Amino acid sequence: MRQHDQQENIRPIHKQLDMHFERDWFTELDNRVRGGGPWDDWTLYQLAYESEESGLISTFDDMQCLAHLGTLEPMAHQIDTAKRVLNEMRGRAILADEVGLGKTIEAGLILKEYMIRGLVRKTLILVPASLVLQWVRELNTKFGIPAVAHKKAYMWQQADIIVASMDTAKRDPHREIVMGLEYDMLIVDEAHKLKNKKTTNYTFVNELRKKYCLLLTATPVQNDLKELYNLITLLKPGQLGGQNSFKSNFVVGKRTPKNEIQLQQELSKVMIRNRRGDGGVHYTKRIVRNIPLTLSDDEQALYDGVTNFVRTRYSESGGDLSSMLSMITLQREVCSSRDAVFITLVNLFKKTAEDSPVRPKIWELVELIRSIKSNSKAETTMRLIQDINDKVIIFTEYRASQEYLLNYLKEHKITAVPYRGGMNRGKKDWMMDLFRNRVQVLIATEAGGEGINLQFCHNMINFDLPWNPMRVEQRIGRVHRLGQTHDVNIYNLSTRNTIEEHILSLLHEKINMFELVIGQLDTILEKIEKRGSLETSLFRMVMEAGSGEEIRRKIDELGHSISEVREEIEQNPQYGAKFQDILDAVGGSQGVEVGP
Repeated sequence: MRQHDQQENIRPIHKQLDMHFERDWFTELDNRVRGGGPWDDWTLYQLAYESEESGLISTFDDMQCLAHLGTLEPMAHQIDTAKRVLNEMRGRAILADEVGLGKTIEAGLILKEYMIRGLVRKTLILVPASLVLQWVRELNTKFGIPAVAHKKAYMWQQADIIVASMDTAKRDPHREIVMGLEYDMLIVDEAHKLKNKKTTNYTFVNELRKKYCLLLTATPVQNDLKELYNLITLLKPGQLGGQNSFKSNFVVGKRTPKNEIQLQQELSKVMIRNRRGDGGVHYTKRIVRNIPLTLSDDEQALYDGVTNFVRTRYSESGGDLSSMLSMITLQREVCSSRDAVFITLVNLFKKTAEDSPVRPKIWELVELIRSIKSNSKAETTMRLIQDINDKVIIFTEYRASQEYLLNYLKEHKITAVPYRGGMNRGKKDWMMDLFRNRVQVLIATEAGGEGINLQFCHNMINFDLPWNPMRVEQRIGRVHRLGQTHDVNIYNLSTRNTIEEHILSLLHEKINMFELVIGQLDTILEKIEKRGSLETSLFRMVMEAGSGEEIRRKIDELGHSISEVREEIEQNPQYGAKFQDILDAVGGSQGVEVGP
């Protein structure tokens, strides 16, 4: 009896369902058949048939989004990258193409494809603040994706596809709202900023609830293989095992891997890296023109005075660079303009004790600046702009030089706008629109060397030269990139009888960097800087050389060392089993080639 009761209790419960069949369409069709019409227009029938036919999907592996891109024509390596992410990586990948190969386009293709397939609706895109509106514009115009820039708190929940800066999203009150949402897709641009597990950025992205995730970075490893481990663990926890396991299996030193083939195989499951040197797409040419100029007597006296002052302070410090930061800054600024060095000297004067013997020497230099009436670099720049007679971007390291140039060009009836760090997102976008549509010149500090795309301009003037070659390459990469249809003209100003003359010689003749692609430059500098920072080496040369001839000799020696490294790398691409080789060996969907 008890067993019978138990069986009764577990019997399925059947509910009666009300079924209703819609028959109106059949009744109307039957009436038309019996009455011989009326029938719809044949053209309308053909259109309806074609509409249904266009919606048919013949194979799941084909990219459906390509039929919905309007005027955008993605390149082969971008399409193949998107296919790999969809079919092999299941929507979680690091897009690690070298600079200028279109990681944004690849991310847009992947997002569009998932949207068309009905797999993605809610999407969060985290980018640097200066790139928010650029991302929105590209998604809107190139992909027809209705992305919006975050402005108000209510938009987190109301907008399906929202682009925001990391800094905004991770701080209160936004953080709590964002953490409470579930995202079908998360895209993070400049993802190398997540390399440290201890940062709030890493923790924030790790805690976000997301189904698919794309991390975009041209430099997935910068200083330590641990950075690569952290990025991949953020994307796919456990892919490389635990941290101790990863270290014992794949790491010899911070920048030296082991078991390279196995590591490449593991990376290829989550990372795609297209390189410019592997064939397929050609860039326009770089045409480099070096413009040497001679300082006025007063300007040369200022340069010599600052250099002697810095050299004396360096000697008194016993060559201790840790206490020489302001002196290094002075030496670099005096190569840019009197305005740049003036501010640093005044601040240094204020910080120096009133009874210090150094104080009068600083004031002598300040008074010397006041006596200078001309600016040889500005005059040369103005003549260049007039000769070019087209849009020009000018790069300078210093805001004081930027302000001087803005006023100087305005006095000579040349329209120009600034672009620098410290501007809010809206103002940066406004400056870019003005440059694109109304004014001839954009004057940018180093903030303009990151992230922005300026393919509509193909003329660039380096008003002053950074001592770090990678920063020069970042500047050039703003205009010399995919989408540039003209050869790019690069004008380098350098003043005779200054360190700037020697730096240009090093960059142009010894490193030959204006013809290198960024991957080659990375590898060369990595080996060179094992002996110390290139910038520090240059500073020591100036401080310790007894004459201009001695500086030239030391620069030649440094250039010879760089040439040897370059030849060694070119002859043995797998040199040293460095992490750069490991990344490059991961490869992409299809190589792409940079032109001469």
